[in-house]
Amino acid sequence: MISGKKLTPENALNRAAALCTRSEQAAGDIRTKLKSWGISTYDADNIIKRLKEERFIDEQRFAYAFVHDKFRFAGWGKIKIAYRLKSKQIPEQAINEALANIDDEAYTSALRHILKNKLPELKGKEPLQVKASLLRFAASRGFEPDLIYRILPEFINYNDED
Repeated sequence: MISGKKLTPENALNRAAALCTRSEQAAGDIRTKLKSWGISTYDADNIIKRLKEERFIDEQRFAYAFVHDKFRFAGWGKIKIAYRLKSKQIPEQAINEALANIDDEAYTSALRHILKNKLPELKGKEPLQVKASLLRFAASRGFEPDLIYRILPEFINYNDED
């Protein structure tokens, strides 16, 4: 409901389409929006179907944009990105294809960057504490344990030299 009057399905479709033109949207997010506007499940299903047919909603395109933004701007790893996309009901295939677009060198470099930025906060701690803190931090950002373990020795040695 908007300002006391009921939104018609046609008005809701127009508003949802306008929302989709401003930024990529997941079908699940639009469905939630429609529900908050007082649109029935039946009408919401029809609106989502039409938005997909007219390519206002494209889950593959959304997955690519989401992966790009969360990796580049939020510094998230693949695990966290995939988890969030799954929570938005994005198909596994779309998630995997979007994640495959992340350059391996850029990904490793991003992990190094976040670990390097975290390191000053850990000054004066024992090497084992530093290692554990960096491991937890990188894992909380969604990076894979095998990659973290491969990169971590660079930072433990770096910290010991200072």
